[in-house]
Amino acid sequence: MIAFIGIGANLGDARANVTDALARLGRQSGCRLVAESGLWRTAPVDSSGDDYVNAVALIDTDLDAHVLLATLHAIETAHGRERPYRNAPRTLDLDLLLYGDEVIHTTTLSVPHPRMHERAFVLVPLLEVAPSAVIPGRGRAADYLPAVADQAIVRLDT
Repeated sequence: MIAFIGIGANLGDARANVTDALARLGRQSGCRLVAESGLWRTAPVDSSGDDYVNAVALIDTDLDAHVLLATLHAIETAHGRERPYRNAPRTLDLDLLLYGDEVIHTTTLSVPHPRMHERAFVLVPLLEVAPSAVIPGRGRAADYLPAVADQAIVRLDT
């Protein structure tokens, strides 16, 4: 199954944390890292703290969506992720954005990610790795870029 993972961090060495998360996804049993976006800097949205470093990974996985989510949470935990309150600054945040063309709504998982079409920090790196990406139930991801044009996003040098 093709899946897209949103990656972000704004505590500690955010750039190193995002880079390490990409490497961990590539080493994860049941996952193959197919493509990764560049690193992007954005201001916090509905959050506080320093600017975020963001990226998107395209993986091919044999893992069930809920098992993949648990795997992402384990990678966050390995980076010291704490959840003191909603949208708190974080050492690492991994979001399951898309899982094939599936639509999943359970108490622990919503796919496609419910706000991905409202966030430049998701759409810009997503379209970098998959220019023709489609958000199930919403349509082409690129069609949502004009609505997020006011959200500053800057590509970081690698």
